[in-house]
Amino acid sequence: MASGRLGASDLSATTNTSVYTVPASKVATVSVSICNRNATSVTVRLAVSTSGTPNDADYLEYDTTIDANSVLERTGIVMDETKVLVAYASGTGVSVVAYGFEGNA
Repeated sequence: MASGRLGASDLSATTNTSVYTVPASKVATVSVSICNRNATSVTVRLAVSTSGTPNDADYLEYDTTIDANSVLERTGIVMDETKVLVAYASGTGVSVVAYGFEGNA
C-alpha cells in the first residue's frame, strides 16, 4: 500500500496534465494542493477522469481563481482503480501535489 506523495507536477500553461493515476486493483483517497507561485492570479481546473482528457462531468474545480502566491487545497477525493487526476492552469508557475494513500480495491 502506497502512502504519502502520490504524484506531483509543475504545470505547463493551458495543458491538461495527468498528475496521478490509481493503479489497477487499487483505490485511493487523495488530497490535492495547487500552488500559484506567481505574482498575479491564475485560473485552474481539477478533474477525476477515465483519461487525461476530462469530460464536462469530471471536473471538481473549473476556472477557479487562485490569487497571487496562494494555494487551493481539496481533500478527501476518493478515486477508484485506473482513474486519473487531471490538472490545468491558465499560466505557468503553478505546481500540483497529490498526497494520500492507496489500498486494495
